[in-house]
Amino acid sequence: MPNKYVDFVSDEHLISCISELYTKYLKAKASYTKTDFNKNKVDVFKMLFDKKFNNLNDEDLIEKEISRQVDRTIVNAIGDFHENILNGVHGYSKVPAGIDIKSEDNKVFIELKNKHNTVKGEDNKSIFTKLKGEINKNPGSKAYFARILDKKSTNKQWCFSHKKTEYTDKNVLIISGDQLYKIITGKDNSLFELYQNLPQAIDDFLATIPDDQKSDNVESTAMKEFTADIAKSNRSIIDEITFSNYNYYLGFDKL
Repeated sequence: MPNKYVDFVSDEHLISCISELYTKYLKAKASYTKTDFNKNKVDVFKMLFDKKFNNLNDEDLIEKEISRQVDRTIVNAIGDFHENILNGVHGYSKVPAGIDIKSEDNKVFIELKNKHNTVKGEDNKSIFTKLKGEINKNPGSKAYFARILDKKSTNKQWCFSHKKTEYTDKNVLIISGDQLYKIITGKDNSLFELYQNLPQAIDDFLATIPDDQKSDNVESTAMKEFTADIAKSNRSIIDEITFSNYNYYLGFDKL
């Protein structure tokens, strides 16, 4: 029987990758605390504008801000999702330490990031050194620095300079997500195939989750803490956040 979603990994593998990512979503949201929320001083004036301009109540406003901050964690988890997907392609596997993915014949080594703008400077040097080390140990191999979301479709020799030193090797390449999926799966449009079929796979997975366990029904630790605080102080949530951040400002201690 043909696969329901994509033909380069099994349906079961794809659903398991979605499930793992979903668990990370839930954990990131549930574990987000009031301390995390207040880690960087909150722009309470922007919150006032956001509330009025977007016609939001206090709870919805704070939930949106929590979601925005948790999103930074999720971006990294999406990179893990792609690693897990490619781990299900025959002949390739994730590596416990060092690089992210390699072919079983040790001809292809991959360091994978989700977005093109998440690595700069010293990190580039570190990744290049790691990839070059793999090709030095495995003659005839190629190593790729892959960015799933890139500025253009690319598969070329990686060349860059850092602190006046040039870094390049004909067997160390930089590659975009579409080209990476093509190399690993042997199919030109495999990343597009995943994109087209992922919504249905997600729907099928979510259909197995009880409503009370779905992400939109999971409350963050931060929101629970804010709710407990305002029950004691009789402040609004916004005033509670403002007091927590700026009670040492003139007049703000009166909130």
